[in-house]
Amino acid sequence: MSFVPQFQLPDAPGVWMNFDNTVALRHDVGAGEAFETAALAVFALLKDAEARFPGWPRALYLTIDGHLDALGRFDADMVELQQEFLFSVVGPFVAALATPLVSAVNPDRQRNDLPDALSFGPPAAPAPAPGRAATPDARA
Repeated sequence: MSFVPQFQLPDAPGVWMNFDNTVALRHDVGAGEAFETAALAVFALLKDAEARFPGWPRALYLTIDGHLDALGRFDADMVELQQEFLFSVVGPFVAALATPLVSAVNPDRQRNDLPDALSFGPPAAPAPAPGRAATPDARA
């Protein structure tokens, strides 16, 4: 990547053009918002940003209201949203992202080939046994 986007949280949720020619995507997770709802909202922002500003570098900003346990830590859904979903699913499609847990710049070129839809469910095939290759002919 030839530049590092400036991290500046937009004033309101949505898709915004930044001063550094990046597109800012902001989603505020509400106190009663479930993982799936938040994930779908972030995905919708990605689709909107790519439709309106095709190929422009994107920076995702996520805020979270509530979702804390008795010790003040994020609940399991919000940890999964930030650590698993954003980094593994959304990460390749943004140049940078900022969450309450971590901010990061994508070390690779941002992808713009977004899938048509996002769905949740069990994996199509069981995970391979430890020490086995993840190929169709691998047997546990």
